[in-house]
Amino acid sequence: MQRDSIPDHVPSALVSDFSLFTSPGMAPTANGDPHAAIARVHGMPHIFYSPFNTRDGRGTWVITRARDQRKVLEDIETFSSHRSIFSSALGEDWPMIPLELQPPAHGIFRALLDPLFTPRRVMALERNVRKQASALIDLIARMSTSCDVMKDFAIPFTVDVYLGVMGLSNSRSDVLIRWVSDLLHGNGVKRTEAAQSIVNFIDEVAAMRRKQPAADFMTFVVRAQVESRSLTNEEVRGIGVLFLIAGLDTVAAALGFDLAYLARNPEDQELLRREPDRIALAVEELLRAYSTVQIIRVATKDVDFEGVSIRKGDLVSCATMIANRDPAEFKCPDTIDLTRQGNRHIAFGYGPHLCLGANLARREIAIGVHEWLARIPTFRIKEGTAPITHGGHVFGVQNLILTWS
Repeated sequence: MQRDSIPDHVPSALVSDFSLFTSPGMAPTANGDPHAAIARVHGMPHIFYSPFNTRDGRGTWVITRARDQRKVLEDIETFSSHRSIFSSALGEDWPMIPLELQPPAHGIFRALLDPLFTPRRVMALERNVRKQASALIDLIARMSTSCDVMKDFAIPFTVDVYLGVMGLSNSRSDVLIRWVSDLLHGNGVKRTEAAQSIVNFIDEVAAMRRKQPAADFMTFVVRAQVESRSLTNEEVRGIGVLFLIAGLDTVAAALGFDLAYLARNPEDQELLRREPDRIALAVEELLRAYSTVQIIRVATKDVDFEGVSIRKGDLVSCATMIANRDPAEFKCPDTIDLTRQGNRHIAFGYGPHLCLGANLARREIAIGVHEWLARIPTFRIKEGTAPITHGGHVFGVQNLILTWS
């Protein structure tokens, strides 16, 4: 670790080599457990500085306590979400909406979009979501007694749900999967190419819906008005991009971790088979235990936060997987209890920027687990194979080969 990579105002005592990208257990590892690897963080200072804790190797302050993360995430004037995460891959500077907007624009767009994802609206989508899950699983069950659950189910399921909400067929499923993978996990060239392809796709769908409106998400967006005006092309793009990239990799990863857990814990698998009404509660515990997203904010001014001097421009990491294993917040945090009550996890963030699609994501995961258990006999990880897990900006699991009799 080089001192010249650490800002002068950061005390040496608060510097740690811990990183969600490079620490042991975070790199792609067979039979790894990146969530368990973060346990040591809770024996460290409640706020510390990690010099290499972003995709591009920049340093961040790391907030370890759940209550402190909530303070950061609800104070969007001091800790801004506007970082142009996506558009910077294109050398541009426009926000994903509403995630990267600041007040008052954030409130205006949030009020516009929130009604699309209420529990009632999500319930209206449930029939199609369940149909998409069951079709994929039925195909798997007919073809074999084993599958790569990420490639054959979790990823195509989340893409099919996205395309359904957009009013599109699943003929573009494979190419969307590749774009999102390259964007989130590819190198610089692949990431730029994927970002441009996604922008072109969103612009294409928006143009189509202006000419041929339908009862779908993009039609609502291109017809929407804020403050008595239509949305600009850039605003439509910012909404469309966020909806695409926020709901695919994260939900697929959650399903992967959940099914891997159930494969390794047959008693809990049997519990949910016997009492499927428990699945919604169990999903909340699995969201807590296997949170996938590191949320990063940028300080808009110098601030003393819980005794630590954070300067304007500093990046602040609220890694949900750290907060959701906080022993001050959760009894026996490393124990997965599918009957846990009062589960105040922050897997979907917290405060004004709480994930817009949280209700839909919850139902996707619960439906995916329910339909899998209803259609696939008792399953386990195939002997001779090992799931590969990784840390990073979005934790994930791959090469998850499940088998059943």
